[in-house]
Amino acid sequence: MKTVAFHTLGCKVNQYDSEAMLELFEKAGYAPGKFNEKCDVYVVNTCTVTGTGDKKSLQAVRRAQRLNPEAAVIVCGCLAQRDGEKLLRETGAQVVIGNARRNEVVALLEKALAENTAICAVTDVTRAAYEPLFITRHEGKTRAVLKIQEGCDRFCAYCIIPYVRGGIRSRAVEDVVKEAACLAESGYREVVLTGIHLTSYGRDFKDGTTLLTVIKALHDIDGVERIRLGSLEPVIANEEFACALSKLPKVCPQFHLALQSGCDTVLKRMRRRYDTAAYRESVLALRKYFPDCALTTDVLCGFPGETAEEHGQTLAFCREMGFARMHVFPYSEREGTLAATMPDPVPRHVREDRARELIRLGDGMAESYRRSQLGSVRSVLFETEKNGKSFGYTMEYMHCEAPGDLIGKTLNVHLTGLTEEGFSGEIC
Repeated sequence: MKTVAFHTLGCKVNQYDSEAMLELFEKAGYAPGKFNEKCDVYVVNTCTVTGTGDKKSLQAVRRAQRLNPEAAVIVCGCLAQRDGEKLLRETGAQVVIGNARRNEVVALLEKALAENTAICAVTDVTRAAYEPLFITRHEGKTRAVLKIQEGCDRFCAYCIIPYVRGGIRSRAVEDVVKEAACLAESGYREVVLTGIHLTSYGRDFKDGTTLLTVIKALHDIDGVERIRLGSLEPVIANEEFACALSKLPKVCPQFHLALQSGCDTVLKRMRRRYDTAAYRESVLALRKYFPDCALTTDVLCGFPGETAEEHGQTLAFCREMGFARMHVFPYSEREGTLAATMPDPVPRHVREDRARELIRLGDGMAESYRRSQLGSVRSVLFETEKNGKSFGYTMEYMHCEAPGDLIGKTLNVHLTGLTEEGFSGEIC
């Protein structure tokens, strides 16, 4: 039996796409292999958000070719969408697929092998329809990523993603419900809703369907205990949205609101569609209805023209928000974006210094949030077990460990101590 191995870079959407393609290979008779072992087929699902993503994607292709020079290599994802023909010429891949035609991955490979040729199957995704992909499982045994949306039309100044993922397109509610029910039947208790721009879900339907529509539909599925939301734009988290979510007990009180900068002038240059006042209102709305919720965010520092004063405003705003976790990134130029042509680039060493300062702030806020939860009782869904301890996550996505073999169980845990990753606790 032929083997196929995947290496996935980047976001949760890519993770979902890889799992869907793996299941297509398995249906065609392939066995799943490991990427660090000799296999017959290697699939590299690439990322091009940053230059580092490009570099790691190409490194993975070369590693696959060293592991088995006779293997077929498939390159897909965002870097493939961006540089398809170039990758076909320069990597020796049998098939290059962008962010469409992934449901044809097996047929394309078999065609390339049968004809002893290489195929670039990258197509324009500007006005593509939502591509039907389906999963029955995800890595792990209790939590599954569920893709419900594709594409973005925001065109933020620094971001290449709208160019490689195409316009917004949403998955039909009935298809989302069908897949979630299938995952629940397979034992998955938590679904994580994800998309390239999750906030835009339903906007292309023109019938009033929104993200709240699909959340409510999933809430009615037996076996689904938790619904976790992926990254949201702050504009969606208004009073009405927060109030509606608070009436759905399966919704996890962990909200990732992308910030990018805590300075209004920088946000404007970034072409973000909110300011710090609007962001603050969203945070207040969520905390009104979810007082102990975990608020997490992304911050991009060193954007072109960012002054020391503007950086200081971002530090102050982040400190005011009191995030439970911050993901910090120094700005990275992307050819083809507006920001790449902007004047006054911030020197790389300054970007990195500012990133370290924000990371220190984020680490301090994360510890403060964890300490605020000590002594409380939280529901924990246990996912793994090792050396007599089980490990899982609270509804707020805080890591927790407790004694015993508890995989697949959702139990109330008294949080009694801090660990390097989260909490230790005792079953109530």
